[in-house]
Amino acid sequence: MAKFISVVKFIVKEGEDSNFTDSMKKFVNPEGVISRKVIKTGDRSYCSMVEWVNEESLANARQQMIAYLDTVRDLLEEISPELGVTDPASGPLIIDEQGLITSPGGTISGKIKT
Repeated sequence: MAKFISVVKFIVKEGEDSNFTDSMKKFVNPEGVISRKVIKTGDRSYCSMVEWVNEESLANARQQMIAYLDTVRDLLEEISPELGVTDPASGPLIIDEQGLITSPGGTISGKIKT
């Protein structure tokens, strides 16, 4: 089975960034999570990216993730009436490439995996 990726966009209410990021740090990854990353994409906008073992793992964790969302819902702005406070997307991983890692301002040497 293919790995699965879920991505969720959030917009945090004015003044709630610290509460939101503190809560995201405390989130316990459900079973089946390979990795989870949260990025800041704008002034008050964030995106969570989770890599799952497979689609079934994501489906099995859905209730746990909704329960978590309910604990931070009051920190989030409505994105639209259709979406509510999140903009989710998910699907099978079709390209999985990794490069070399360096610290900011550092240099990369060696070959990139292909």
